[in-house]
Amino acid sequence: MAKYLCTVCQWVYDEEKEGTKFADLADDWTCPICGVDKDMFELQA
Repeated sequence: MAKYLCTVCQWVYDEEKEGTKFADLADDWTCPICGVDKDMFELQA
């Protein structure tokens, strides 16, 4: 499972913890902390 970092507020979306793959989130999903769109997240190595 992957982790994605919000490049604005540094919140991490952890697929394992959240139970949903990042790619499967709705297109209008936003960061729960700062409200930016999915395209502001980067895959963490």
